[in-house]
Amino acid sequence: MNTKTEVLTDLEMSSIIQEARWRVIDTVAASKAGHIGGPMSAMDVLVSLYFKHMRIDPNNPRNPERDRFILSKGHCAIGLYTVLALRGYFPVEELATFDHGNSRLQGHPDMLLTPGVDASTGSLGQGLSSGAGMALGAKKLGKDFHTWVMLGDGELGEGMVWETVLSAPRFGLDNLTAIVDVNGLQQYGWPAGPRDRFDRSEPVGHVDLEAVFTGFGWNTISINGHDLKEISDALTFAQSFRGVSGKPTAIISNTTKGFGVSFTSGTYKWHNGIATEEQLRTAREELGQKMESVK
Repeated sequence: MNTKTEVLTDLEMSSIIQEARWRVIDTVAASKAGHIGGPMSAMDVLVSLYFKHMRIDPNNPRNPERDRFILSKGHCAIGLYTVLALRGYFPVEELATFDHGNSRLQGHPDMLLTPGVDASTGSLGQGLSSGAGMALGAKKLGKDFHTWVMLGDGELGEGMVWETVLSAPRFGLDNLTAIVDVNGLQQYGWPAGPRDRFDRSEPVGHVDLEAVFTGFGWNTISINGHDLKEISDALTFAQSFRGVSGKPTAIISNTTKGFGVSFTSGTYKWHNGIATEEQLRTAREELGQKMESVK
């Protein structure tokens, strides 16, 4: 089974990430629907997972030995689709069908339609529970795969998340990792205060998430979610506990919503949005892309 691609340099990884960010904003503009901020903040971690750390095979998406990934913040589907396409699960050209009728790439991930999607998500707060079920199933069946779940900081307001945070250590799920994309913004929110990073109050900006997860019995690490070395070290950290620690792992990934493009970065109104032709030109230039927009 293909456990990873050939070893990529940080420069090569950064190039993939920049292209992926461009394809997100361009695809959403062409489809006239979709989310921008969340996919852009999560992109460094997503590319690191799929191009370096996860045990996967794009030619055999349902291999029972594969690692699993669940995008709990399912409205960020275009970010996942972009990475899956660049990784070879389906043609990159298919991104042009995003959110169209009869497309395999709908506005939220559908495991019955899209190669590489392990769970259908969209109703916030449910992904970690699904991941815990997969991890528990792996334990019961003697399987060695790792289950990764990416959550948004906004969906931590859902009680179902915390039921799983409480129960996962009781089941010894050291094959489960939660990655919290703490990008500081959600679609709406309270006005920002002096301790907030951006233009709205952060959903969990004044909570010590590392202490909270640790207190519930998780291995926990906080990182800069835009630093490739910190990301890689954290993902390796999580993998090192599988079958050893008896505890799940939480990675608190501190990011910026809309990261990578000046007019989307740290701006709550770019939770979603359709870029104009002028904005697309700006994004293309800032992301170092030469390719033309999808029409």
